[in-house]
Amino acid sequence: MKAKKLTYFISFILIILMSQTVWGQKKLAQTGFQFLSVVPDARSAAMANAMTTVSNNSSALWDNPALLSEMEGRFNLTVTQNQWLADIKHNALSLAVKPFGGQFGVFGVSLLLVDYGEVEGTIVANNEQGYLETGMIKPTAYAVGLGYAKALTNKFSVGGQIKYASQYLGPVIDSYSIKSTEVKTVDQEASVLAFDFGTNYRTGFKSLVFGMSVRNFSKEIKFSQEEFQLPLIFSIGFSANIMDFVPERFKVDRLKDLLLTIDAVHPRSYPEYLKTGLEYRFAEILSLRMGYYSNVDERSFTYGIGLNKFGFQFDYAYVPFGVFDNVQRFTLKFSW
Repeated sequence: MKAKKLTYFISFILIILMSQTVWGQKKLAQTGFQFLSVVPDARSAAMANAMTTVSNNSSALWDNPALLSEMEGRFNLTVTQNQWLADIKHNALSLAVKPFGGQFGVFGVSLLLVDYGEVEGTIVANNEQGYLETGMIKPTAYAVGLGYAKALTNKFSVGGQIKYASQYLGPVIDSYSIKSTEVKTVDQEASVLAFDFGTNYRTGFKSLVFGMSVRNFSKEIKFSQEEFQLPLIFSIGFSANIMDFVPERFKVDRLKDLLLTIDAVHPRSYPEYLKTGLEYRFAEILSLRMGYYSNVDERSFTYGIGLNKFGFQFDYAYVPFGVFDNVQRFTLKFSW
């Protein structure tokens, strides 16, 4: 019993220390590897990514790895296609396994592949145009992660993920060689190890849940001569079934499962904001979703739908992006 209490105390102290570290970060003008800040899962996107306290099987690796501990069944495979801005493609896969009924925790793997398509490479030059064309380049990026979560009690769980992220920007002319007789090109590629952490706490008061997560914690990395940091994101939030707080005489038979989730987000490179999500589930088959971003440029409302039957789940999200193209995500999940 004393060992368990000590474990909870240490976990609590670690959470406080990480929170102080993250909230104390200075705002920077620029961060790199922005593809790591994009959550690919369609259910999450439809609810404005307010998923810090919402169980989502192996997709929890994209929001809060502690929620892996609440995975349904023994196995879950998730595949997502995210048609991002400017025809950028984010293809993602996550896999989670819960051996021995979760006695030893839940293990997960995530993979994110980004295809930016072909773009015309340029470099700053002292000519009339102010630049030189360097030919077509094909940038790519990927991240592969290993996650683990454990329920320490029937109310409190912790989890983490270590991931290897890499981005390739193609061959670029070495600016130092322009003045020489032989112009050289240099492959612009950088890689780094990053970490995600999270906790989840079911209060025991009706369906109220609290949780927090830290994503993309890493050392500073460098492209050529430019150093930058990853898009570190700290989130804290709560969720609950609204109908649990409605008096019995006001309840509607078909409106029994209406999930409300709210996250407060502290990013490294731009101001804090709130995310709110709603999900209505009918007969455990059909889900209708919407979300709202506050204080976020070019984003406000989000929408989505989900179908779940016989261990298969299909999720779709539609996210208007202001002056940019609308973003659509498609996710397939298989559980048993």
